[in-house]
Amino acid sequence: MIEMDSREQGGLIAKSVSRPVKTGHGIKIGIFAGIHGDEEAGTLATHELIAWAEERPEELHDYELHFFPICNPTGRTLGTRHSHSGLDLNREFWRGSTEPEVVYLEGELRCESYDGIISLHSDDTSDGCYGFVRGALLSEHLLEPALQASSDFLPRNEAPIIDGFPASRGIIKEGYLGILSAPPEQRPHALEIVFETPALAPMDAQVQATVAAVKRILAEYRELQAYAANL
Repeated sequence: MIEMDSREQGGLIAKSVSRPVKTGHGIKIGIFAGIHGDEEAGTLATHELIAWAEERPEELHDYELHFFPICNPTGRTLGTRHSHSGLDLNREFWRGSTEPEVVYLEGELRCESYDGIISLHSDDTSDGCYGFVRGALLSEHLLEPALQASSDFLPRNEAPIIDGFPASRGIIKEGYLGILSAPPEQRPHALEIVFETPALAPMDAQVQATVAAVKRILAEYRELQAYAANL
């Protein structure tokens, strides 16, 4: 069952929650999209994932998924990367920002203490899919199969430098300061994956690639959790 929680924070930030079959027994993952208002693919993909969770809950019986399809509502309305205040909200996290969207999302991140955070983006300078990994070592082992899954729809970015960072077959282990992420004090730290599609590719292909990547991340994480439990 999908629960809705919408609040007014510099615009409407909606949150949808898919609960596990057994209350309190779910792997809690936050899926965030639209922190840049002109990156529509992640938002559309998140809506598809919400529909999947609603229609096929048995496939997510052990997950508690929190979906945030539009994290920058004013930027989306304006069709701009930045919010109405002119700031890139994805450089404002955990830096004492007073931007209402950031304050709200930081509150959610602290309150929910996610096991994993998946952020969805599009990059108009890239010719293929790639991603950033942070936090738990599992992140890299989840991003690789996700990139494999997305390659059914869009190519992988194989460049040695992507977005100014060293990359290995589309995987970047560094990143920008101030991005949407788990609270610095959270222990154990959440696994964190940022998945990027090439923004100039057909929108339908971007959405399909993103949905495939997220589904693969969830499937692989479930297997890793089960393996760890049996060690």
